[in-house]
Amino acid sequence: MGLGRRLRSAWAALPVWARWVLAVYLIGFTDGTAAHARDLARAGFHAYSGFPQVPLRVFFISLVLLDPLVVVLAALVLPAGIWLAAVVMVLDVAANTAGNWSRIQHDPAWPFTPAGLLLIIVFGAFVLATAPAMLRATRATRIVRDSAPRSGAHPAR
Repeated sequence: MGLGRRLRSAWAALPVWARWVLAVYLIGFTDGTAAHARDLARAGFHAYSGFPQVPLRVFFISLVLLDPLVVVLAALVLPAGIWLAAVVMVLDVAANTAGNWSRIQHDPAWPFTPAGLLLIIVFGAFVLATAPAMLRATRATRIVRDSAPRSGAHPAR
């Protein structure tokens, strides 16, 4: 079965609500990929030098690889994509909170403003809130795909 056909059948096997949730994941992580790529294109490896903690800088740079990996795995309707999405968002919110801690201490409401971390917090909460149901949906989709009759030149072994 070709990749296009496999993708269509995997997405078709999802409930409609799960397709919408997965689409939001893809949009969010694609936007994250673009944001981190822009930061790196503009300032190179010094893009996150405003964060004094080296592990945070390394993490934010790694998002230029992790975010698109989430997009690929989630688009393939693999449970690993959902797991990785949840882990990335927990780390992203935690890293942004730690990196902006002095600003948050000065203005505790700042993270919840559009100029602050509001979009990251809302998207992270969405991913974490939907991850358990999405894991069930993607596992059920895999079971449906694996139990489908096989045809073609390569019979099942």
